[in-house]
Amino acid sequence: MKQLLQNLGNGETLLAEVPCHRRGRNHLLIESAVSLVSLGTEKMLLDFGKGSLLAKARSQPDKVVEVLRKVKTDGLMTTVDAVRSKLDQPLALGYSNVGRVVESDATSRFQRGDRVVSNGPHAEMVCTPETLAALVPDGVSDEAAAFTVVGSIGLQGIRLIQPTLGERMVVMGLGLIGLMTVQMLRAHGCRVLGVDFDAEKLKLAASFGAETVNLKEGEDPVAAAEAWTAGAGVDGVIIAAATKSDEVVSQAATMCRKRGRIVLVGVVGLNLKRAEFYEKELSFQVSCSYGPGRYDPNYEAKGLDYPIGFVRWTEARNFEAVLRLMEEGKLDVASLISHRFDFEDALEAYEVVSSGKALGIVLRYGGEKREASDEKLVTTREGKLARTVSISASSAKGTGSGKPVIAVIGAGNFTTRTLLPALVGAEVRKKAVVSSGGVTGSYAAKKFGFESSSTDVDAVLSDSDIDAVLITTPHHTHARLVCQALEAGKHVFVEKPLALTLSEIDEVEAAAQRAPDKCLMLGFNRRFSPHIAAMKEGLRGTKGARAMILTMNAGAIPANHWTQDPEVGGGRILGEACHFIDLARYLAESPMTESKGQYLGGNDGRLGDCASIQLGFENGSTATVHYFSNGHKGYPKERLEVFCEEKIVACDNFRRTTGYGVKVKCKTRTQDKGHAAGVLAFLKSVKDGGEWPIPLGEILEVSRETVRLAEAFQR
Repeated sequence: MKQLLQNLGNGETLLAEVPCHRRGRNHLLIESAVSLVSLGTEKMLLDFGKGSLLAKARSQPDKVVEVLRKVKTDGLMTTVDAVRSKLDQPLALGYSNVGRVVESDATSRFQRGDRVVSNGPHAEMVCTPETLAALVPDGVSDEAAAFTVVGSIGLQGIRLIQPTLGERMVVMGLGLIGLMTVQMLRAHGCRVLGVDFDAEKLKLAASFGAETVNLKEGEDPVAAAEAWTAGAGVDGVIIAAATKSDEVVSQAATMCRKRGRIVLVGVVGLNLKRAEFYEKELSFQVSCSYGPGRYDPNYEAKGLDYPIGFVRWTEARNFEAVLRLMEEGKLDVASLISHRFDFEDALEAYEVVSSGKALGIVLRYGGEKREASDEKLVTTREGKLARTVSISASSAKGTGSGKPVIAVIGAGNFTTRTLLPALVGAEVRKKAVVSSGGVTGSYAAKKFGFESSSTDVDAVLSDSDIDAVLITTPHHTHARLVCQALEAGKHVFVEKPLALTLSEIDEVEAAAQRAPDKCLMLGFNRRFSPHIAAMKEGLRGTKGARAMILTMNAGAIPANHWTQDPEVGGGRILGEACHFIDLARYLAESPMTESKGQYLGGNDGRLGDCASIQLGFENGSTATVHYFSNGHKGYPKERLEVFCEEKIVACDNFRRTTGYGVKVKCKTRTQDKGHAAGVLAFLKSVKDGGEWPIPLGEILEVSRETVRLAEAFQR
């Protein structure tokens, strides 16, 4: 299928050939009929992508602070690599789609063939959560329905400002959202004053019953509002403009009556002047997208709807309300359409977006198919290149005999930034990358020279050519995929954790025992770091017990991050602290005899954010693992110290390792946590056989102890 993508690094817009999405639970697979280009949001992304690195930095000063901090702790090259990797990721464009359901859950309220609107991107097929979709009434056309999601953004702003019949409201900024907001306020029985620079948009607002202020002609919005209200001041202002200036908010505050309301829907400067708000006791609120549920993984990904008795207007119910207004003729969007393009010609649509001379741009799917070459270049007005290109396969296919044939399942940021670069130059045949959405897998396959990309895990596992799979999917899928891969006769490298529960570990152990000739390796990469090799060499020959202190200054992450979900990520002890538990086991060179921990607390329900873990080993060695999320970001993330027989070896953030009382010195230009060496050790084992890079017994031992600790902290 084809999909529109944006490269934020170089500003390229791509009409890319990618695999069709793999539908997940509580999701719909939809064949697109129409989608709407959101001029404001998408033009902002295009402009950001076309800017230089300096321009990007200036537009996000908060990110610059983070980058400088990372340079200080992790080093320049590591930071540069992280920034480039982030900008190189393709970004799906679009979020207002209409089509027909192709697949849904058996228990879904949506059936095959239903016409629905969703927040899906510009693509021939989209996959979206059920809670972000709504049925389109028979009386609403596909083109009209495509405005639903954009309209719901304005509707959510209206719900926050709580208009009442007869109130006077100002809408500042008359783009798509602003013009739809004008109409919906009129439907509420409000009088409306529209403010903009564009005469055509002002003319449309007037046709919807609004008074207008033309900024281009020098009209003063504050004076106009004062005259319009006979000096009383307006009841509320909805800001739907996009500008870096703080003046818009200041004008909104000045034109409001005492205890007036201001809601920000757009993006403006927010250096607020206290006196303007204090003296009138004004309320100011920022509206979040389409409404309650946005960015809540329980609502969007898991399909857990909010009860209507507690949350009357969710995202989906806002969609339905906008559609009803269209059906009743109270919301006119036909007059907002300025351009129509067949999806095959979508790159021409983005020339119009770049020009800024458009309003509602509709993309139509399913038209006449055109013969096209693999790559079609379109030069935009700014001289940038937009491309139609297949990113689903490499042009070169490896066929070397004796090389392990590998596939990668999962194509997230860690995979593309850390794992796959380790394969560059490796003696392997790279056959396939699998991802659930298709886009990230296609990007990874193209960039790292894989033969194909797919969204079909079963097809890859059943491919007899493939010798080994590397699994980098979300944590809750690891155990199941490991078992499937082993049963399919594949060698397996899986990122940590191995599993989320003890019963899952038992299942993996049983699967490994049924496939004794297949290597199972867990991504405990720090064992393979040159810094740890230097430590081991410095301690070689010592017979006394070792005392270890391992500290992870992990930093806080939001409570709703997927790793914090006990059913999906399992918490941070399982997902991150496991590295140092394994490292302690490796350095102790002895089985664990005890493990206990003190949970120091986590904010907002976080699982094991702050904990101190004590480990004991058969040979008398001890380890204390500090996993803290409450430290300062300016302090290095990881530190390791080993004390033994009047010797000390210390590793600072995997950049410098020093010995005291023993000759140990290791300094690397960048952080080297052993990722590349670990992957290459796995591939060598696949090719040559012999001992596994990490003994299965140690993998199971560390995994079980980590699960027990994580479960204890969750209680």
